[in-house]
Amino acid sequence: MRIGEAAEAAGVAAQTIRFYERRGLLPQPPRGPNGYRDYDASVLAQLAFIRSGQSAGLTLVELSSILDQRREGAVPCAHVHSLLMTKLNDIRTRQDELAALERDLEGLISRSHRLDPADCTDSKICHIIAPET
Repeated sequence: MRIGEAAEAAGVAAQTIRFYERRGLLPQPPRGPNGYRDYDASVLAQLAFIRSGQSAGLTLVELSSILDQRREGAVPCAHVHSLLMTKLNDIRTRQDELAALERDLEGLISRSHRLDPADCTDSKICHIIAPET
């Protein structure tokens, strides 16, 4: 199948397929006598894998490492598990950071209700977020 057909079947743009080829996520397909790329059905499974991996939060670099392992004949399950655990830990850390930021913002908003704008000085710029002295 040609690139347009593969793109339509996979639900991606033809430029996306070309980009994945340049990045090494997809192998370069053979070309017909007319110079057009000629894809077999396996490209659809690879594109579905890439989209699924991106939905799980994996980067293209991470997906490339998984695909490389598979191309080398290795079963990448342990590597995928490790990547997913790292993602989950990163998300949990970020959630903790966001929860702390939420508390800080709620405190500043509460503080803003207690302060009088007339008491704000030029040196503090805005006493709602200026450090307390």
